[in-house]
Amino acid sequence: MFQHKLWWASCIALLLANLKLGVDGEPQVPCFFIFGDSLSDSGNNNNLLTLAKANFLPYGIDFPSGPTGRFTNGRTTVDLIGDHLGLENYILPFPLARDNEILKGVNYASGSSGIRPETGYQVGSHIDMDMQLANHGTTISRISSMLGNNTASHLNKCLYSVYMGSNDYMINYFNPTTATMFRYTPQRFTDALVNQLSQQLTTLYNYGARKVVLIGLGPLGCLPLLNTFGRCSGYINNILQGFNDRLRSVVDDFNNKFIDAKFITINTIRIVGPDLSGLGLRFTKVPCCGALQLNCLPFNVPCGNRNDFAYWDNAHPTEAANKVLAARAYNAQDPYDAHPMDISQLVKS
Repeated sequence: MFQHKLWWASCIALLLANLKLGVDGEPQVPCFFIFGDSLSDSGNNNNLLTLAKANFLPYGIDFPSGPTGRFTNGRTTVDLIGDHLGLENYILPFPLARDNEILKGVNYASGSSGIRPETGYQVGSHIDMDMQLANHGTTISRISSMLGNNTASHLNKCLYSVYMGSNDYMINYFNPTTATMFRYTPQRFTDALVNQLSQQLTTLYNYGARKVVLIGLGPLGCLPLLNTFGRCSGYINNILQGFNDRLRSVVDDFNNKFIDAKFITINTIRIVGPDLSGLGLRFTKVPCCGALQLNCLPFNVPCGNRNDFAYWDNAHPTEAANKVLAARAYNAQDPYDAHPMDISQLVKS
């Protein structure tokens, strides 16, 4: 009993002490639109009939307002990118974004979703990339009713983040119950995935996106749920690096095709390392919470030294890991971090 009281006291102290990391001055972009899966979700799954939910403690234990539906202990990578951009508030999920709030952006990301619509069906309802784009179309209609002829010029100045594809591999392709791996070779599946994403990015461009960042996949072969013997799967990570390499080609093609837009990609595996050594964190093979199940369960007691862990649960990174990726996505420290420029340069272009 005393241990649980002490844990609750620490929760309250962290929530009160945890202030937003934003910089002073005007935001570098007027709005930020976010597409993705559980790595970016800020609450879009909360009211869905799905096992992919995180709107309960200990999720959000280090987030200023507590559990929101974020699949981590604190901020996601896109939250932290927003901090680097100097945004005043974190971007609201689509169901909660109302009235003038949508002018500052909307988060459409949905846990368990993918580029392909069938990805994630095993865990319940989700909002796949096509559905997220449809929701964005609804948002644009609302913005148009407010701004009229100024809608396009407003949307052109926004930043758009697409961080999608992890589930297409981990709970679709590499899941033997889907039979996807028996229908496609890894190369053919990557080709199909990239082709579908390219069509979706074209839709996003047609909706007015002119500053787009594609965040590449991380080394999912190192996930604790797969890392039973303390070793990352080089086979899986090499396939995912192949997807990231294809994103470079997509970016080059789009920049040549749409000369009034700028597309960039972030090479996540190169930043964090194929074995997570680039994170500089002490514990990279075990999760901080829920070691015996895929996700944390309500009121599981997590580790106390969360800043030392790469993984929050068996499938999602901690805020500490997200900080490393967000910082180098915003301000690249190596030529291979971002292509053809980083986010700080993109927003100025």
